[in-house]
Amino acid sequence: MAMQTKHKKRGSTLTLILMLIVLLGLVVAIIFWPVEAKASPEPALTEQDDLEETTLVRTGDIAPDFTVKMTDGRKLTLSALRGKVVLVNFWATWCPPCRQELAHMQTGILDPFAGTDLVVIPISRGETRATVESFIHKMGYTFPVGIDENKSIYLKYATNYVPRSFVIDREGKVVYSVAGYDETVAREINEAITNALR
Repeated sequence: MAMQTKHKKRGSTLTLILMLIVLLGLVVAIIFWPVEAKASPEPALTEQDDLEETTLVRTGDIAPDFTVKMTDGRKLTLSALRGKVVLVNFWATWCPPCRQELAHMQTGILDPFAGTDLVVIPISRGETRATVESFIHKMGYTFPVGIDENKSIYLKYATNYVPRSFVIDREGKVVYSVAGYDETVAREINEAITNALR
């Protein structure tokens, strides 16, 4: 009888130790889960129907007005830019296609259209100024970006998905809009800007 009690106690202790190890493993996994996975609050852009539902501003619409503070200290108001062509691009630091588009921004848009009536406003969506400035510095970008920490500007244009780009003509009308980024999109943006500048 004493032997049986001893085995029961040993079995209970072993079970308790195993439970503690599993619990400790879960705690470690939660603490060290990749930051980018935590920071990606939306699914991949795959469903066309869902994309339509989350898009609030389309080609042909008058672009909603906003004022955004840029990392160089300036404040830009969209309606004050009438007479110029504007590219508004919403992005986030954790988003791979956004990073690809930002890497293309200087050589693919800013340099080719330098000296024209184009104003480019890349707006970081839903992230703190510190996060954005750290990212911009790390990547070596010298162009200013806008900060939309609480998504108040973004939510006038869409409810989900980045990157999103809107080319706005001299009268304030959206002449091209797109979600996502690849070589085709890059070419289409440049064509839309070129046509709007004519």
